[in-house]
Amino acid sequence: MRFAYYDRLSASRKKIYRASDAIDSVALPRDLAAGATVAAIRRTLAADDRALLRPACQDLVDRLTRGWDVPPVAVRVLAARPADEGGELHGLYEPAEGPARARISVWMRTAQRRQVVAFRSFVRTLCHELCHHLDYELYALEETFHTEGFYKRESSLANALLAMELRDDGSTGAGNGAGAPRDAGAQAGAEREGRHR
Repeated sequence: MRFAYYDRLSASRKKIYRASDAIDSVALPRDLAAGATVAAIRRTLAADDRALLRPACQDLVDRLTRGWDVPPVAVRVLAARPADEGGELHGLYEPAEGPARARISVWMRTAQRRQVVAFRSFVRTLCHELCHHLDYELYALEETFHTEGFYKRESSLANALLAMELRDDGSTGAGNGAGAPRDAGAQAGAEREGRHR
């Protein structure tokens, strides 16, 4: 299935879209040990501790980018999501520009009620923005589009990480994969100014 905006793309951009759509999963790096880091994200998010949540997110992203041998990406964790008539912004990816490295921004509270975001939703958003980075750096796509394949990659990555989570008793968690959130403008394709939701 192709999203409606596909018909408005140029022939060259349709080719990129189709290449993205054909990739339906992303494998975790070999020997990735991130269960404790995923658990730290759950713990610090539940505690509403942004000061400790950001380094936990950065640690997870660093482990992943090193494992895939792609350029690093900086992570920002911000407070309440911005919102407009289109909905709430869950996350934002900004590609590298000049000497500045790529950056992911994620928000930890909902826009209206200022409630802490659910753990699975937060991890999925982090994975969503990281998948934009992978489109450029791992798959060498010239643009990053929201395609069905993109959402499958996001889901496969999030579920694999959620399943790695180390519980207090030493067991691992199991993400159920239900309800992958889509942020405002999710089917709008590549975003303006090189920023991707």
